[in-house]
Amino acid sequence: MGEAVQPFEELAPRPDISHLVTEDDEPVDNWFQERQIRLLPESLYTSWARAGQTRPFVVGADVGLFYKVSEQALVPDVIVSLDVEVRDDWWEDHNRSYMIWELGKPPDLVVEVVSNRQGGEEEKLARYAQAGVAYCVIFDPCHFLSKRVLRVYALHAGRYVDVLDPSWLEEIGLGLTLWQGKYEGMNSTWLRWCDRQGQLLPTGRELAEHERERAEHERERAEHERERAEHERERAEHERERADRLAARLREMGVEPDTL
Repeated sequence: MGEAVQPFEELAPRPDISHLVTEDDEPVDNWFQERQIRLLPESLYTSWARAGQTRPFVVGADVGLFYKVSEQALVPDVIVSLDVEVRDDWWEDHNRSYMIWELGKPPDLVVEVVSNRQGGEEEKLARYAQAGVAYCVIFDPCHFLSKRVLRVYALHAGRYVDVLDPSWLEEIGLGLTLWQGKYEGMNSTWLRWCDRQGQLLPTGRELAEHERERAEHERERAEHERERAEHERERAEHERERADRLAARLREMGVEPDTL
């Protein structure tokens, strides 16, 4: 795994980064990739803390990752890093992107979503390893680069090795799974986060739908209880009327019901 370093300002004056490009406005995504890249950050920000994550974290899409002052950025589709936070003065050049010397540690995980054969995702692996990124995920839903839809690599002794079971990554407290379903109107196979039990970390819309279904279930349960209570009241009323009729009949026969 990559070793954390102290934020640069604690060690020395900041380097000149005027030659580094923090934004180039070039990414062009297809409908699926655009949604997939939003799905991963959105569900983490919505649900990771609810799932028990207490450490601060940042998640970004198409944010530049700088690990050397002499190198231009790597731009993973998604970047996840624990124990760091976006600075309040994030408009400053040195805080606009993920600069390892500023934030004090490499990211814990990056995701590359393959949309063609020219993206260079596999070539980026060596640079991610140099940067010290603990996990590199390659999601290839159309099999452009491999027969494997999902590949996850863990950094070990400076090189990436296959993670055979990515359903739970203990070091960061997250799992990965493939989910067939509809997201924002598109039905497909999506890369999703999951907890230790394999349960999806839901999006905000999914949470709202779950709460709506729960409220509807409670309303139906309350209605059922009301109907049951009404049925019991009617049954008791029927029993009382039957008893009154029987008592009246006994009195007609000269028998006082209370003496029986």
